[in-house]
Amino acid sequence: MQRTTPSKEDIALLEPFERLGLDRIELVSTRDQAERAFDALVRASAWGFDTESKPTFFKDQVSDGPHIVQLSTTERAWVFQLHDAPCRDVVAALLAHAGMPKAGFGLGDDHKRIVSKLRVQPADVLDLNHVFRKDGWRKDMGVKGAVAVLFNRRFIKSKKAATSNWANPRLSEAQLVYAANDAYAAARVYDALGLGA
Repeated sequence: MQRTTPSKEDIALLEPFERLGLDRIELVSTRDQAERAFDALVRASAWGFDTESKPTFFKDQVSDGPHIVQLSTTERAWVFQLHDAPCRDVVAALLAHAGMPKAGFGLGDDHKRIVSKLRVQPADVLDLNHVFRKDGWRKDMGVKGAVAVLFNRRFIKSKKAATSNWANPRLSEAQLVYAANDAYAAARVYDALGLGA
């Protein structure tokens, strides 16, 4: 049976989804910070996963992203900046870590960019859109639709943060909250679907 993804208008009527605050978000930009994040993350059972790249504005402009990789549990999120080579190496090891589900939405582009930039094949990546489609939902659910369906809540995404400069060495608080919560929401959706059970 085909099911219809909630409309923007329906989602707009819902109460906001509770997001992670800065007290549960860690910015990671050095090898030491990345290794501490690695130790914390490998104790989880699955990660929410996303990336961000500096926007391109011209037709033939090629992105050199991702500039940010976000990994999250249902408790905390880590936002990895990729300008430091030793930090990038740890992120590559995390993404190649087999047996750890890495769940997100619309990950095709992210996957290609990671292979190109980090020279690693991400292991055990799960695009949650595919899970919903197999379950009879008619079109891509996306994080907003999934949060509406599973939690009866509205996931808030800032357009301004989405199109901001993710290559900037100093990320704003708004960027950190935006990036972390994309991965956090994916972790919560994966958990709510009982995929790790």
